[in-house]
Amino acid sequence: MKDPDGGDGTDRIAVIVVNYGTADLAIEAVESILARQHGHRQVDVHLVDNASPNGDAEVLRAAHADRDWGARVTFWPETENHGFGRGNNVVLEALGAQATPPDKVFLLNPDARLENETIDLLAATLEADPQVAAVGASVLRPDLTPVTAAFRFPGPVNEMARMINLSLLNRIAQDRLVPLPPDHPAGPVDWVSGASVMFRFTALRDVGFFDPAFFLYYEEVDLMRRLHEKGWHVLYEPRARVVHEEGAATGQFAGSVGRQRDPAYLYQSWAHYFAQAYGRAGALSLAVLMLFAALLNILHRWLRGRPPTMPRSFISDQIRYVIRPLVFPESNT
Repeated sequence: MKDPDGGDGTDRIAVIVVNYGTADLAIEAVESILARQHGHRQVDVHLVDNASPNGDAEVLRAAHADRDWGARVTFWPETENHGFGRGNNVVLEALGAQATPPDKVFLLNPDARLENETIDLLAATLEADPQVAAVGASVLRPDLTPVTAAFRFPGPVNEMARMINLSLLNRIAQDRLVPLPPDHPAGPVDWVSGASVMFRFTALRDVGFFDPAFFLYYEEVDLMRRLHEKGWHVLYEPRARVVHEEGAATGQFAGSVGRQRDPAYLYQSWAHYFAQAYGRAGALSLAVLMLFAALLNILHRWLRGRPPTMPRSFISDQIRYVIRPLVFPESNT
């Protein structure tokens, strides 16, 4: 198959694995890459340690030597936790500075592993259509049950439905909800899980890689939103499969978030995403509406004798980390 970028089908693919605190699983992820044939394409692995605690960098450094990974794997021991997007940018920017950057980049979560010839299948999908910028694989639990890995873009309707979390409303808004079914067929989607996704490098460079304003959450959503704005397409290819140990890395927007308090950076990422997608005034309007949706959630759950499904301290955190910075952009939260 001829590569639309001018290659001969045996092009160079850079794989990036960004680790934070999961050294043993990251080693398994790398091994699963090295064990596959990838359609005889040249595959280089870049293993980033995001300043993990508990000596992960030394564990990974030792694995590199003990397992004889050699030049097939480049280790990037960072001294700062950059988060997901900026952690990938460390490698992407270095690749972009090379005289001949790779044709494609494959991102794999450190707690995921290839279940089949995932890289070959995704690369072939990109090669078949020069307008495709990204293609995502299906994500499976360890028992091989699929979880959602393809999504619609978040927007006012599905965000309000998510927060209210009323079954009748969810059924009415079924065609607008963010998560697509785990058995969604191959084809165009808004965005795919960052746990296992391949990009055309020229497309990544076209949009400037990941937005460094994100620390964690929404960074891959924003990246694929910008790709769509530039006229690129995003596909889902369920024949390509990865197994994810946690089983729900793709569940960022799916279902109830339970009663645990969400970290501040999730709220900050939400605010930044919606400000970029809808403008600051649009993001602020939605942020205020989300408070009313939260009150509706509290009310209908109370009437059923059940606790709210929103994160603990949602209302105060929404005001502190979303509404206040959107009203006063220069304020220090």
